[in-house]
Amino acid sequence: MNLELDDVALFLRIRALGTLSAAARERNWPVSQVSRALVRLEAACGARLLHRSTHGLSLTDEGDTFAQYAQRLLDTRDELALDLSGKHNAPSGWVRVGVSPLLAQMVLAPSLNGLYALHPQLRIDIVADDRMADMAREGIDIAIRTGSPNSEALVARQIGDYSRSLYAAPAYLARRGTPQHPAELAQHHLITSSNPALNRWPLRSDHASRPGTELEAQGHTRTDNSAVMLSLVQHGVGIGRLMDLLALPLVARGELVPVLAHAFAMARVPIFAVMLQERHRLPKIRACIDYWAQWLARMVSQPGAVTSAPGAPP
Repeated sequence: MNLELDDVALFLRIRALGTLSAAARERNWPVSQVSRALVRLEAACGARLLHRSTHGLSLTDEGDTFAQYAQRLLDTRDELALDLSGKHNAPSGWVRVGVSPLLAQMVLAPSLNGLYALHPQLRIDIVADDRMADMAREGIDIAIRTGSPNSEALVARQIGDYSRSLYAAPAYLARRGTPQHPAELAQHHLITSSNPALNRWPLRSDHASRPGTELEAQGHTRTDNSAVMLSLVQHGVGIGRLMDLLALPLVARGELVPVLAHAFAMARVPIFAVMLQERHRLPKIRACIDYWAQWLARMVSQPGAVTSAPGAPP
């Protein structure tokens, strides 16, 4: 099998972007050149890798298998270049990141100017989805998740942690008043999660009738999406339990107000960067993870200082 690695890399970008024209625009090539490269690759493989239809592109069974091997080929090339160079290569190339829409909006988006300033040859492909992605099948380089993985094929590094507290918009509190005791929440509009486990709000021992007591939140509005919950709280719909990591910068800007901070426990939940076993040594992967670990630490220590402005990384 006589493969050209540039054609292999192009195939993976076609799969990620979904169309030949998008891959052509990314490379500033005519679509015909991308199409010829794909035909050349399929001829080398002796198999059709993509279904083409008026609805777009989809992988054939052979294409799905090839995609997994293709990523390993490119990883091996990168590791070989690193070992032969005898020094730390400048991180470069595409990094595909799987992350929830809220973390993508509130953490990754404001961090990228600094990341690009530090590593100008990096390119970030953000896959914003609340579901757990199949990293190998979908070509995810880094998945940012809460909870450690249970697969030996994956490597996890903790890059931060978070807790949850109650918040409301100033407009809501001006309209409905500020509760002074957890029992008063029954008279307020609460925004709860479609996941019942997230609606059991643990009380601090000095506000509980017995150790481990929780308040079972009864929602006036409910959602299955954390980004929507944040938006609902910001718009003054009610009081919601939000990630402090994301809410505190909004508190610093006067957009949110903590509610009953003294009454509820703040258990910390780790945030992990999860990688495939064979990819975690790559310089581009390590560079992103190191940077985001620093960024998250800064968000906790200086919540009002993190912005999307260009400049030196944290």
